[in-house]
Amino acid sequence: MAQTYDMTHGKVTPLILKFYFPLFFTSMLQQIYTVADTAIVGKGIGDNALAAVGNMSAITFLIFGFAMGLTNGFSVSIAQSFGAKQYEKLRHYIASAVCLAAGIAVLLTFLGTFFLKQILTLMQTDALIIQDSLTYGYILLGGMTATIAYNLCAAILRALGDSKTPFLAIIVSSVVNVTLDSLFVFVFKFGVAGAAIATLIAQVLSTFICLTKLLRIDVIHLEKQDFCSNRPYFMELLTNGIPMALMNSITAIGCIVIQFFVNGMGIPYASAYSACNKYINLFMQPACTAGYAASSFISQNYGAKQYRRIKEGLKVCMSIAAIGYLIFGTAMVFFPRQLALLMLNEEESIALAMQYLPISGLLLFAVDFLFVVRSAVQAMGHPTIPMISGIAEMAMRVIMVILLHDIFGFRATAIAEASAWVAAFLLNGIALHHYLRGLFKQHPHLPFWHKHTCDSAHANA
Repeated sequence: MAQTYDMTHGKVTPLILKFYFPLFFTSMLQQIYTVADTAIVGKGIGDNALAAVGNMSAITFLIFGFAMGLTNGFSVSIAQSFGAKQYEKLRHYIASAVCLAAGIAVLLTFLGTFFLKQILTLMQTDALIIQDSLTYGYILLGGMTATIAYNLCAAILRALGDSKTPFLAIIVSSVVNVTLDSLFVFVFKFGVAGAAIATLIAQVLSTFICLTKLLRIDVIHLEKQDFCSNRPYFMELLTNGIPMALMNSITAIGCIVIQFFVNGMGIPYASAYSACNKYINLFMQPACTAGYAASSFISQNYGAKQYRRIKEGLKVCMSIAAIGYLIFGTAMVFFPRQLALLMLNEEESIALAMQYLPISGLLLFAVDFLFVVRSAVQAMGHPTIPMISGIAEMAMRVIMVILLHDIFGFRATAIAEASAWVAAFLLNGIALHHYLRGLFKQHPHLPFWHKHTCDSAHANA
């Protein structure tokens, strides 16, 4: 029987760190090979190709982000039932999630490929790069099923406390992706199509590895009856999944608006914006991973009614996010030119990136803490506030870039991005405080603010 990881017992800090580090290395490897992919495109094909690939980032976030939010939402119910040891219910949740994910994959593939050209035109995509953007986008969106399959498999494994298998999958797929990327771009001269094909092959491989592990876990071995009479499970999964999916997509719309303004400035701006986004996505990974760890830990303990452990787990995950900010925020503020030179060729694009990175680095703490508090709210079964925060993010991006564009130029895009982080963090932070107070009021024997070390209380449980 393949191993699962019950996080409702044992010392909190070592338990979270044991879960966190494989997950962190998974996220970092994903981002590193994304950065490597970008660097290979930029250095191997040119800044125009880099702008074309970067131009697709907001669109892929819109579509893939919806799918990722959906599967992450599904994992909350899966983790809660696993924490409560309700294994029959767990199997019904997983079977229902598989059916829903398959349907969503077909729908998003059709919509994404059908409307891609219209969206790129609305974004003011320059004529010099639109064909490369279409080529790159059609290949990635055509492989949507593999992307959703990986996200679902990884989300289920995280819900069951397994962060090592996704790590193994990403190690293998990262090596394959970078190798094929270099081969297709530098040797076979496939252009941006080569980069997209390499990414898709790597995604299929990582899905296969995660799926192989899931099939070996006895407690979730699915039978025909697990797929029957699942309407209530569909509704419960969608209740958690849809708000989280919409949160990501609404946030992505704000990013598309910023991309619209950037594209209107010219290709050097689009290239610089693409490079900066890659660094932000890379440097927020310690906190993003802390959010995933918080989600799995809190979901399991919420299902098991181990409420004191929730507060202890939050402290650990927030500390991880703070350390990540101190390291990577500092790098963005003090070493922007060195970072820009790794991806960009033209001096104009490098100078623009040097305007953007310090502003984002200074306020990176907001998005880092946002990942943890938002995941905690979602894990406790409250997906509505995170969805509303997604609307607030979109509104802040749009409002700030419109108001400040003429005054600050390219810097306005960085200010708009950071403002969105701050707004979303405040909303989710206030909500988390409210929900925790309510939870501890329902259980007055549990202290809310007073120090309580639950590690020892559960070490031998």
